[in-house]
Formats: sequence, structure tokens, C-alpha cells
Amino acid sequence: MAKLTSPSAYLIAPDPNKSGLTRGLQGRDQYGDLQDISVVEERPLTIFLNRQEIVTAMTIGDHPEYLALGFLRNQGMLTDTDEVTAVTFDEELDTVVVRTAVETSHEEKLQKKTRTSGCAVGTVFGDMMDGLEGVTLPSAEVRTSWLYALAHEINRTPSLYLEAGAIHGTVLCQQNRPLVYMEDVGRHNAVDKIAGWMLSQSVSAEDKVLYTTGRLTSEMVIKTAMMGIPVLVSRSGFTAWGVEIAREIGLTLIGRMRGQRFMCLSGEERLIRDFDPSAVQSEDKKHRRKSADR
Repeated sequence: MAKLTSPSAYLIAPDPNKSGLTRGLQGRDQYGDLQDISVVEERPLTIFLNRQEIVTAMTIGDHPEYLALGFLRNQGMLTDTDEVTAVTFDEELDTVVVRTAVETSHEEKLQKKTRTSGCAVGTVFGDMMDGLEGVTLPSAEVRTSWLYALAHEINRTPSLYLEAGAIHGTVLCQQNRPLVYMEDVGRHNAVDKIAGWMLSQSVSAEDKVLYTTGRLTSEMVIKTAMMGIPVLVSRSGFTAWGVEIAREIGLTLIGRMRGQRFMCLSGEERLIRDFDPSAVQSEDKKHRRKSADR
């Protein structure tokens, strides 16, 4: 059996044993036998921008400050010119308040809208698309040797997925090193947590790769571009609109990366094939995700 990757290899890694992230339940299997299983917890988190309620997201509850910062940044509601003065999490109320030195243009706009999760996202989706017009992604290279090394390490990292399933993972990487590994019930939440960490730590994006276990949808492509990351990689597949947007903005989009295989549908000019795919080890069945069989 392949050796597991140590969480110490990451700046932030999943902690499947952290209290409150999973719950033990009992059920009966196909034979009627009683079984103990772990299931992922899901809870609401309401995000405020200054005095204005923005959205209530369903999340596993870890890293709420990063999730709030990243959501606002990826929705275009926080820009490089906005000075964040405080990020406050209230565990009892399940709220995060992000405060800026000067109120942004979004508070007044959203006061006139019905404040629900769907409406909040819909309100700014057009702004996100408009924001892409000025996005210029760096011309950083990505080597296939890095991609195979990343897949090997990430797939063998202890995670909530391996513990309980029903969850997505996203990893910020630099060359062949995975840096920050976030998980959540929604792939967009996992990406937002990474965006929030990058914003809070002033981490540059031009030499980074974003690896995700989820589908390469338009939302994932837009969020990656808004973060300034030039390469997005997934074990899963693509949507046509996601590919179209990636090609328009010059994002390198690589999907269906499982074992020796992958498919690049956008930005191949960054890709350097420096490793023989036939030399890639087969995946241990224990660490395959469902998408590996699709």
C-alpha cells in the first residue's frame, strides 16, 4: 500500500480528526447489518460586509474567516484598493463580519435586494464577468512532472473525504509542492477559503497552480482567474462554458487527471511535457475518488 502523505508537508492540511467536522451515525447496509459510519457535518455561516448581510453559506465550519474573505474577494466585493481592518467570527451566532476602512459600493446595492444566498450570488455574477475583462494571467510554465507529483501527494493525504466522503477538496500548489489543502461540502467554498488565506497572507498568485477534485465549471474558472492563478487542474471533467471562458482569458485548464491520463483544453502553451506518462504509478484503489471511475 502506498505511503500516506504527512500533513506536515502542507502549510495548512485537512484535519479529519478535528472535533465537530464529522458525526458518527449508525445505519444498516445492503444485508441489513448494523454499521457505524462517519458523515460530514454541515452548518450555516452568515457573512457580513461591514453592516450589510451578504450571504448565508452552508459549510463544514472550519476556517470561517478565510471563507468570508475569499468569498467577498472572488465575488469582486473586495478589491485590491479596499483596506480590510478586521475579520470577526462569532461562533455562537455563526457569523463572520469583514470590516473595511471605507464602505464599498456593494452595501447600498445589496440593501435593495432580497438577502438570500442565491440572490446575493446572482447580484454580483455579472460584475464578476465584467471584472474578467481586465484580467491578464501570467505566462508561468507548468511541467507535467509537477502535475504527476502533485496528484500523487494530494491523493494520499489524510482528508475528510477519505474519512467520510461527501466533500470536495482544493489545493493551492507551487511547482511540485502542495501548500494549502482546504475541503468543504461545496467546491466553491474550498476555493474561497484558499483565496481568503492568500489575501490575509499577501501570497502572490503568478507562480501557483490550483488543484481541485470537483468539476471545472464556469464558476471555478472565474474564481481561479479572479485570484490571478494561471493554471487550474482537476481530477474531474469540464463544462463547455468553463472551457470557453478559460480560452477567452488564457487560463490553462487541465482535467480528468487520473493516473497517467489528463486532458488539457485551454492554455496548452504553458504546458511542458517533461515526464513519461508510462512511468506514473497506478492509483491505489483506497485513495481513488468517485470521479476516477467516471
